Amino acid sequence: MRALITVVAIVVAIAALILFVQNEPTSDPAVTSATSEDLAAPTATIGLIDDARINNAESEPGNWLAYGRTYEEQRFSPLKQINRETVSELGLTWSRDMGTNRVQEATPIIVDGVMFLTSSWSRVFAVDAVTGDQLWAYDPKVPGEWGRRACCDVVNRGVAVYQGRVYVASLDGRLIALDAATGIKVWEVDTIIDRDRFYTITGAPRAAKGKIFIGNGGAEFGVRGYVTAYDAETGEQVWRFYTVPGDPSLPFEHPEMELAAETWKGGEWWKIGGGGTVWNSIVYDPDFDQIYLGVGNGSPWTRVIRSPGGGDNLFLASIVALDADTGRMNWYYQTTPGDNWDYTAVQDIALADMTVDGVDRKVLLQAPKNGFFYVIDRADGKLLRAHPFATVTWATHVDMETGRPVENPDLNYLEKEQWILPGPLGAHNWQAMSVDTAAGVVYLPAQDNPLIYGMSEEWKASGVYKRNEGGWNLGIEIAGIAQLLLNNLEDQPTPKGYLKAFDPLTGIDKWVVEIPHYWNGGVLGTAGGLVFQGDALGYLTAYNKDNGEALWQFNTYTSILAPPVSFMIDGIQYVSILTGNGGGDLFAGEPLPPVSEPASLTYGNYGKLLTFKIGGDAVLEAPTAVDRSIPEQPVLTASIEDIARGERLYGTYCGFCHGLIVRSGGSISDLRRISDASHDAFDKIVLEGLMASAGMASFADVLTTEDTARIHDYVRARASEDREVALGNQDEARLTWLQ
Repeated sequence: MRALITVVAIVVAIAALILFVQNEPTSDPAVTSATSEDLAAPTATIGLIDDARINNAESEPGNWLAYGRTYEEQRFSPLKQINRETVSELGLTWSRDMGTNRVQEATPIIVDGVMFLTSSWSRVFAVDAVTGDQLWAYDPKVPGEWGRRACCDVVNRGVAVYQGRVYVASLDGRLIALDAATGIKVWEVDTIIDRDRFYTITGAPRAAKGKIFIGNGGAEFGVRGYVTAYDAETGEQVWRFYTVPGDPSLPFEHPEMELAAETWKGGEWWKIGGGGTVWNSIVYDPDFDQIYLGVGNGSPWTRVIRSPGGGDNLFLASIVALDADTGRMNWYYQTTPGDNWDYTAVQDIALADMTVDGVDRKVLLQAPKNGFFYVIDRADGKLLRAHPFATVTWATHVDMETGRPVENPDLNYLEKEQWILPGPLGAHNWQAMSVDTAAGVVYLPAQDNPLIYGMSEEWKASGVYKRNEGGWNLGIEIAGIAQLLLNNLEDQPTPKGYLKAFDPLTGIDKWVVEIPHYWNGGVLGTAGGLVFQGDALGYLTAYNKDNGEALWQFNTYTSILAPPVSFMIDGIQYVSILTGNGGGDLFAGEPLPPVSEPASLTYGNYGKLLTFKIGGDAVLEAPTAVDRSIPEQPVLTASIEDIARGERLYGTYCGFCHGLIVRSGGSISDLRRISDASHDAFDKIVLEGLMASAGMASFADVLTTEDTARIHDYVRARASEDREVALGNQDEARLTWLQ
């Protein structure tokens, strides 16, 4: 094993020497990209994973060969050297600074002693899995301004390693094949059909049958979803499947679109986009030779705008089974017909063999955003179970005869705003679950996190909703969301986070651990009797999988979203995890009581890759707490009306990254605390793109100097209010200037 890694290091050194005179230094000193447009594709020597090897993954339990470890994506490790008896001796063996304060969400692939992973901005790393030493790195050089096009941070969830190559999808929509031994680029294709629209890719590609499968994101901005299969060797397109219909005046791209179009009625959804992006879960099933797509939300979210004549709006919020070779549909199941809440079905899909009602079945398992856990027969898409796994108020139950949820009419927000559970973060989001087939449970990171849903003031006033080409297109009220929250604060359900052992057949919790913050990390179960999870407070914890008792805990000092993985090299078992917060919860920002503050807010959001083993004795130094004092602000001369105007503009364009009511959650700049120099350069930053390379693009296409002046007034007003409270000069801060 060590000899193989030595070979990798030698090959990388030779490649670097060849490339020395061909490549300019990368702008990021932490990433030295081994790329060349001119070199012939190298002969594969490392990362020799193929279908047979993944199908027989149980024969090499020490490797983590695919995104969910196997094609079934159960994320349950058969390793048991680290177990209930030995976990107390678990310690850090090495750590690696990822060189970024942006979110980390990747699942590493570990094969033959090499760990392949991604970081923010779609950067790829190959490291020695035993020592953490870098073997090579690749930077796709995503333009910094592309960060504005990402709804939920500049994330990347990982690579596929297949037939000697590493496949990564970049935030700006490229699919790239790299040589696994050297990181040299072999080929690159543009997957985006319309570069005027705000498409992104954050998900990990999947590899099977000689193909690479990839989807995309961007529904919040107004795009049309699709998934494409590419030839793994050449990058040529094999097939493409659209998830929602396009312009009805044009021919259907494939027969399934004719079926889907019948369920969209009225409106001009294709002009806004329609949505239905597949930004996370794509799973290959070798038993049926089909691909399962987890399809996302509508664009806009509100169905009365998107499809005013009604209809289910296929294939939004659906699980779609396609023939892996042709891309033609075998069956579908829609979890949320006529989605009205951003209830994506893109959450992780797992495959299992289970006995259901006395019959042995091959089933699909998913816990999507809408709060119901689905057990579906993979042969034909028949619904077998649909139990709630978190607090659900939007629907009373799923009718097992029709397979449809029964909506709660009391929580229709068309006429009046309503607190609804789950909110758009879902009862479960992309964070990985782990399936323990022997115990008959799923270890699931769940949450109760509500939102006050209300129709857009623009639509309520005029009955017309105009697409915002440079911003989000939700259909709900966002510009005045702070006022909605405050007006209904007494009725807000308390946000909570949970780790639970959930029986998907009975709907019963075997055990539940409540976590003080709702936005926590993915899960790994192991044959050692343990369940590992990182949380928002920065702790990686090992729980007893039988009862949820915490047996071991390590303070990483950084909030965690990524899932742990486990592997074994030379007889030693390891557990690895990435730390770093952000992602889909940027908008919520600094939490209000009773939700606990995340570690990344206290100590800073410093991404790290941490690896543990029994007897590990490396030390992770405790960081210094971040100075969160707010500088003194100049005396405000702006009128209430001007500040209110700035508040609405901030809510429309700024809050999704910088946080609700100008309170950042720790990974993006807190505008209450920016320097005098940044205040002086406010227009240059916002309108001229002074910081575009760092991800803060120009907004000159949607904002004027008058607009930025009003936003600046609002930011300073909020900073002044919170500063006065911190100094003890007033009891409460003013949070909104809207009337």
